[in-house]
Amino acid sequence: MLEIKKFVFNPFQVNTYLLYDESRECIIIDAGCCNKEEGDRLISYIESEGLKPIKVISTHCHIDHIFYNNYLLKQYGILCYSHREEKIVFDGAMACANSFGFNIDTDYKMNYIEEGDVIKFGNTTIEIIHTPGHTSGGICLLERRQGLLFSGDTLFRGSIGRTDLPTGDYDTLIDSIKNKIFVLEENIKIFPGHGDSTSVKEEITSNPFFN
Repeated sequence: MLEIKKFVFNPFQVNTYLLYDESRECIIIDAGCCNKEEGDRLISYIESEGLKPIKVISTHCHIDHIFYNNYLLKQYGILCYSHREEKIVFDGAMACANSFGFNIDTDYKMNYIEEGDVIKFGNTTIEIIHTPGHTSGGICLLERRQGLLFSGDTLFRGSIGRTDLPTGDYDTLIDSIKNKIFVLEENIKIFPGHGDSTSVKEEITSNPFFN
């Protein structure tokens, strides 16, 4: 049984997710901790639950989703993954962070995952879906057994990701949502990068960008 622990971190209110099962192996999606207090909350939960982190997955490389990556890599000796088309966003993350008054450590290797790749931890299998539009390398993570989708900033409850930042494109994002997410089973629950959870059915029927 897959367990989900959600944290809300940093001034951008990013949802950071810890996913783990009975094996206690876990992955971290969008490590958004931007200060020691937030980092301590995440690490404390990992240690109190006896979890073993094995990967950090970034749905995309905007600064609010990667603040804590390098710390986790150093702390646990694990690797960080994003889509290869995020390289341009990742390479610009330090300058972007500085413009907002933040410091960010991007002195590490970003490993790449692609459409159709499978992430395995414990008894859980997660599929990678490439959903460009918010950024060119945006991804979603799909767990089919329980019907769970982690959508990053591709799709929110009642909204979509912004497309006015570098590598964003409105038509591409709409196409990704229609042809990559709305074709999934309607009862799949969606856990976005910001805000509350939703479902495929709810967004098909009520999201104002599609109705």
